[in-house]
Amino acid sequence: MARIFITGSADGLGQLAAKALVAQGHQVLLHARNEKRANEAMARVPGAEAVVTADLGSMEQTIQLASVVNALGSFDAVIHNAGVYNASAEDILMVNTVAPYILTCLIKRPRRLIYLSSGMHMQGRFQPGDLQNGNSRISYSDSKLHVVMLCKAIARKWPDVYANALNPGWVPTKMGGPGAPDSFESGYKTQVWLAVSDDAKAKVSGYYFSRHKPAPCHPQADDVQLQDKLLTLCARLTGISVPE
Repeated sequence: MARIFITGSADGLGQLAAKALVAQGHQVLLHARNEKRANEAMARVPGAEAVVTADLGSMEQTIQLASVVNALGSFDAVIHNAGVYNASAEDILMVNTVAPYILTCLIKRPRRLIYLSSGMHMQGRFQPGDLQNGNSRISYSDSKLHVVMLCKAIARKWPDVYANALNPGWVPTKMGGPGAPDSFESGYKTQVWLAVSDDAKAKVSGYYFSRHKPAPCHPQADDVQLQDKLLTLCARLTGISVPE
């Protein structure tokens, strides 16, 4: 049995992953933005261990969340599922890029890290100036490229951890909309597999997955110098560095 923490698990793919993991007999810690959503999350995922709350749009609350999670013990896997789409550039940067960076740095190192990216990261770009000189130009696609870069940087720096990113597909969540062509099942199964499977194909690191298989990613994601630049900029923004 594994113990897994999932950000953004009050609804959507995070909630479906939580339900699947609980059904398999694993311990799951949920996360919600506020108390109202936390109560809803616990009602919708019977069998979950507990739920923690934090608005990942707040750097202070995100840092505090890491402390709360650490106080609850260690985890075998952390799924960085939370994300925003129809939001300001400031919120997109904070929730999609900075929050997973902070939580990666501060939560006790798990055996596995799973980062939800998007096929839209292929249209993104990493421009250091966007993070240095304000974030008014950061797009959702940019942030999801940042997520793949963060994943690959962590995989390189922490060889004892399986760190992988994935594209859940275009699924009919609140973010994806009712007309999305992919199924919910295709969206959450890969992250569940990466979190707990003993399949040798899942026990790898530094990959970008789609439907259980490694997939091509944006060329910038594999640029080690750009990865390190992203980490440096995130450290400047937050005052938190990646532990060695």
